[in-house]
Amino acid sequence: MSIKDRLAAKAASIGTSPRVQKADDDLPGRPKTAPGQLMASFPLLAEKERELQSAMRRIEELETAGVGSSQEIAIETLVEVPGRRRVLSDEEYKELRANLENNPLVHPIVYRPLGDGRNEIISGNNRVAIYRDDLNRSTIRGVAFAGTDAEVELGAAFSNLLAPALPDFEKYRQFKRIQQNLGLSQADITRMSGLAQSHVARILSFENLPDAAKEVVASKPHKLGGTAAARFASLAQQGRVEEVIKAISALVNSVDMTQERALALASPSRPKAGRPSVVTINAGKRKLCDVSVRSGVVGLRFSGKDGEAMAEEWAERIAKFIRAEIDGK
Repeated sequence: MSIKDRLAAKAASIGTSPRVQKADDDLPGRPKTAPGQLMASFPLLAEKERELQSAMRRIEELETAGVGSSQEIAIETLVEVPGRRRVLSDEEYKELRANLENNPLVHPIVYRPLGDGRNEIISGNNRVAIYRDDLNRSTIRGVAFAGTDAEVELGAAFSNLLAPALPDFEKYRQFKRIQQNLGLSQADITRMSGLAQSHVARILSFENLPDAAKEVVASKPHKLGGTAAARFASLAQQGRVEEVIKAISALVNSVDMTQERALALASPSRPKAGRPSVVTINAGKRKLCDVSVRSGVVGLRFSGKDGEAMAEEWAERIAKFIRAEIDGK
């Protein structure tokens, strides 16, 4: 089931699943009892549900809208909202540019008229950038979006979240935008996206990376996945902040660096155990035992059917020898 389908399935439960109030929400005039808080939350939740369902309907309509229902819009009037544009890998950008250069625009962009001659881009920032900067086009096909600020923000976020092969860091950026602009909690995002709670938590683990590391990842978000980000975040919380920044920089800027190797760079180094030195002692032509030394440990390994008994006997002899050496000093 796609995120969009799960989004629709989950939306109906939002109005009956109020967020748990935090302790710092205990402000003057706010109900103190659980029933009172529940009743006070209903209007806000109902409004949120209406905005979400409206945005979902608009997303569905605009996703199915073809070029025939769109119109040419002057690119110079289009305004990009910082943070909305999805960061593409070099390969993705080249593929999109080649497609737009050689083919008509199949999926029009979505924009909101601002009433002053400008138009806010909701989805299609990369298409606009390529049309304007690479192909020197003056117009692009677009569909107007009419809705509240919350609907616009949800539409912009989910147009990215529904994109195939979206890197985990880009999902994190969209989740953070939803949290900051709409005041939603992690639980709200989990219900809205239809993703598993563990998946959302893993994506939001990017938040626990050092700021310098997040800036590096932002340039090439496909380089670091959510699972590895959670492990890097754990290392940073253990005090290995500089090591994490250096390892993530090496991962992002290197061609052949893997996530596992980068994690090894950031992890505490473990002393490599040396190979044991082994001396074989023979009694005539028969092997008596092997004597090995490794990491301050001397070991004797006796062979044959009497090996265990001989080991006990020699253990006593060695102990007496050591005691005699100590007493003689």
